[in-house]
Amino acid sequence: MRILLFVVSAALVAALPPPRCDSGIRGHCKPIVEEKPKCEEMQLSYCEDAGYTHTLFPNTLGHASRQEAESGVEYLLLSVLESLLGGECHVEARALGCSVLAPPCRDDRALKPCRRACEAARKRCVHAFEGIRMAWPYFLDCDRFFAADEEGCYDPLRDLAARDDEAISDFPLPEPVPKIKFAYLSNAQTDGVLKRTERECADISRTYGIGRSAEGRELLVIEFSDSPGRHELLEPEIKLIGNVHGDEAAGRQLLVYLAQYLCSEYRLGNERVRTLVNTTRIHILPSVNPDGYEAALSGQRDAGGGYEDDDGQTGRGYGRSDVGRNNGQNIDLNRNFPDLTSVVYGRRRQKGYRTDHVPIPDHYWFGKVAPETYAVMKWIRSIPFVLSANFAGGDLVVSYPYERSKHPLDLNLFSPTPDDKVFKFLARSYASTHETLNYGDARCGSASARSHRGTVNEAQRSANAGGMQDFNYLHTNCFEVTVRLGCEKFPPEEDLFNIWHENQESMMSFMETVHRGIKGIVRDAEGNGIKGARVSVRGIRHDITAAENGEYWRLLSPGIHIVSAWAPGFSRAAKKIHLPPAMHSAGRVDFILERAEPEPGRQEEEDAAAVAAYERFDPNDQYERYLRTEVSQRAPESRLEKPWWWNYFVLPGAPSPLWLLLKR
Repeated sequence: MRILLFVVSAALVAALPPPRCDSGIRGHCKPIVEEKPKCEEMQLSYCEDAGYTHTLFPNTLGHASRQEAESGVEYLLLSVLESLLGGECHVEARALGCSVLAPPCRDDRALKPCRRACEAARKRCVHAFEGIRMAWPYFLDCDRFFAADEEGCYDPLRDLAARDDEAISDFPLPEPVPKIKFAYLSNAQTDGVLKRTERECADISRTYGIGRSAEGRELLVIEFSDSPGRHELLEPEIKLIGNVHGDEAAGRQLLVYLAQYLCSEYRLGNERVRTLVNTTRIHILPSVNPDGYEAALSGQRDAGGGYEDDDGQTGRGYGRSDVGRNNGQNIDLNRNFPDLTSVVYGRRRQKGYRTDHVPIPDHYWFGKVAPETYAVMKWIRSIPFVLSANFAGGDLVVSYPYERSKHPLDLNLFSPTPDDKVFKFLARSYASTHETLNYGDARCGSASARSHRGTVNEAQRSANAGGMQDFNYLHTNCFEVTVRLGCEKFPPEEDLFNIWHENQESMMSFMETVHRGIKGIVRDAEGNGIKGARVSVRGIRHDITAAENGEYWRLLSPGIHIVSAWAPGFSRAAKKIHLPPAMHSAGRVDFILERAEPEPGRQEEEDAAAVAAYERFDPNDQYERYLRTEVSQRAPESRLEKPWWWNYFVLPGAPSPLWLLLKR
């Protein structure tokens, strides 16, 4: 047994690697003792302002030296964060990154950065990375590379806060308010401004997403209300939308400025803004098409180029107008909504045909529905919007439905809705307070010969099918107009200041019109609200329906109207009302409906069938199947489509940094 143990021991010793020797001693082998890492001076140039002067290698990621850390993708990312994120959150992210790549060293020991600092920065800044389709960097994983306070961690953001406090003490300033920057913002910068506005006006605003674009960018909305996130009884809801065509960029910027304006003016005590926000729930979606805008922003800034308006005429501006017009799937979003106008035109000769709450035909879902279109439709159906404006470009006019011409050959032809008087009133409320539209007709584009004092019927201007404007009117209670801000779709940045000041009063006046007409509650005899009750106006073949709790809003032009309310199983009630021109708030008109026996005939069955058809939203999950098919047909590598910055981080001889890609 002893012999066996000796043999095994000898074999183990022989298998050990030879000791490392100091070759400077002739004839001897003196083992080299591994030296314990010691603190060394911070020499990473992008981390020199980190708040400490010494660091330690190997670092947390295993980089053995400063040179190895500098050659990695992680440090490369820190060096370009400011330009990538457009100045948003780059300071915090770089401070966190430096605390991992080059941790502070005390007594030859590295200090781990604090987890709470990482979590706070991630919550505040992750949207900036997502805005450029970049994942939150793996080396900023708060659970993996950061420590709890009780472990004696280092707060990398402490020195940033101290510098901010010192600057504030040296130069006393009032409470910060969002500052309007008259320049085109990237998607990340835009989301950053909205998030910052939300933080600075947290009592009256919130941001939320309604979905994602074809390339994975969030469709971010900012809401203003005295009770953000909650619908209040009889408080009307309004939405303002921009950038449906990605190359029509002025509206996007205008809506960002409006959000900043509402926040700052509310805090400064502007009585008009306070009244509007306290009595209205305002939803602002600056960009429906962030993918197209990204392409337009990067591909159109050719100072020597021109633009094309909707008639193909050229002029001053950024590059060709078709770059970025469509979404990431090359779909024109404003031609992608269900064509309900054709359905209505086909029913015109039928007795009792309806132009409201027209169901989406099942065949629509078998076409190519863009994710942006799908998200907007679900959004419109989920909130009882009363009024809407879509901000576009390529013309200088306010247009109203219908968009699709009633001409049998789809030629441009005046094609009014049953609410033509109301729409003209809404369009004029914007145009009459506009500094340019108020002093003459449109002077460019296809509306120049057809507009009247800055307003025009859209089918008379440029007839198209599948537009968002008609969908709002025919499928929901919402009345939408389109505001075209100027001949140039992508005007130069120096024009943005003037565009804002030309439209500021018009936007306020338009939003205030949501309080024109009537509002009320439709109840039964026991006082219960009747959801889905229909409110009709004599002479207007277009009803609106009551929302939750039986509340309704009906936009009307000044004058005398006969209004009635009814619901299946109830008798009809009618009232005569007078709306004077000087009335600037909605009149309160409530209805109490008595139970009634169903009338003989098929009307009850037809009403029930109409409600069931309206509720059918993609009944066969065709959209979800389309998405799954589209993804499954892509190669595994292409499932993570490479964003514009990708090639910058692919280093020769190094693995592809897939951790940078935002997974959908």
